[in-house]
Amino acid sequence: MVRLEYRLCDEKQGFPSLFGYSSLSNGEVLMRFACDYLVKGTRVYEKTSTAIEGDLYVIYVIESPDEDEAPSGPVFMPDWVGICMEVRHFREGMDDYPLVHRLRFYDPQEALLHLLGDYLMIGDQEWEKTSTEVDENRKVYVIYAKPTTEE
Repeated sequence: MVRLEYRLCDEKQGFPSLFGYSSLSNGEVLMRFACDYLVKGTRVYEKTSTAIEGDLYVIYVIESPDEDEAPSGPVFMPDWVGICMEVRHFREGMDDYPLVHRLRFYDPQEALLHLLGDYLMIGDQEWEKTSTEVDENRKVYVIYAKPTTEE
């Protein structure tokens, strides 16, 4: 098990620690390193960089000015058993991103490959990844993507 810390990327404030985790698996740290955003509480954070300081893994973030997390409806699969992942249809300027596909993994390497892939085939449609996030409120990883061709 390893330690992970999220820090505010603000040199004037001395890069303050926002929150930390003392016993994560390497796989979970890898998946979080791969995500562009973190949703926690009512805030959305955007990753600026990552660092390794001895046995501590660090993700530097800024509060995302364009994103605001509204309270969601019921949470299904509200646990970290297995790895829950959603693919959502990203459309510029929209506040709601429809669910395209839901995945569940038991191997963090397989989940990581999905987060790192630039394109996904879902049925007969190819989707291009625009960003990824870990949503701690809903305990799910999210891939935002747009179709490469309109149906």
